[in-house]
Amino acid sequence: MNYSLRCHCGTVQANVDTARHAGRAVCYCADCQAYARFLGQQGTQLDDKGGTEIIATLPRHVRFTAGSDQLACMSLSDNGLLRWYAACCRTAIGNTPRDPKVSYVGLVRACLPGSEAQITEAFGPRSITLNTKAAHGQVAPTPVAMFFAVIKIMRNVVGSRIGGKYRQNPFFKPDSSEPVVAPVSLTPAQRKALDTAD
Repeated sequence: MNYSLRCHCGTVQANVDTARHAGRAVCYCADCQAYARFLGQQGTQLDDKGGTEIIATLPRHVRFTAGSDQLACMSLSDNGLLRWYAACCRTAIGNTPRDPKVSYVGLVRACLPGSEAQITEAFGPRSITLNTKAAHGQVAPTPVAMFFAVIKIMRNVVGSRIGGKYRQNPFFKPDSSEPVVAPVSLTPAQRKALDTAD
């Protein structure tokens, strides 16, 4: 079963296979908050306590059907995650490791339209909270749910590596560790500025 992914203006579109995913989480880390500020999407990407909802899945389950030429990529540091977004309207798409052999993408809820009921039907309940110490308010941690999600993610990563399916990754050039778009890394000063930006 597929779920539609689209940026806010509809230029970038994709299908996401809902059969295999590792769960839904809300991350409250400073980096995710800085990323939303970088995009100017605090109102659509962050909840009232500064959390970004992420759906963990495998890159091969994401198939772009339109607007792939509008994919852009940045990183908050020279060694940080690759953070993908739609250049046309600055909608966050997802986060990937720099090494495609680590087969993982955390899709940002902002690019998955639909009601909470529709998202829950497609991807299951939202049951994990991450980096709660950086939340703007009290958020209960979920260590048990996080443990099982990590196990599932690692199982997916290892399975993709052994079977070679990690090569099916729309964010990297075929048979290469080179992203389809050259990432732009922020300088330390630029990154620091995002911590205090409105």
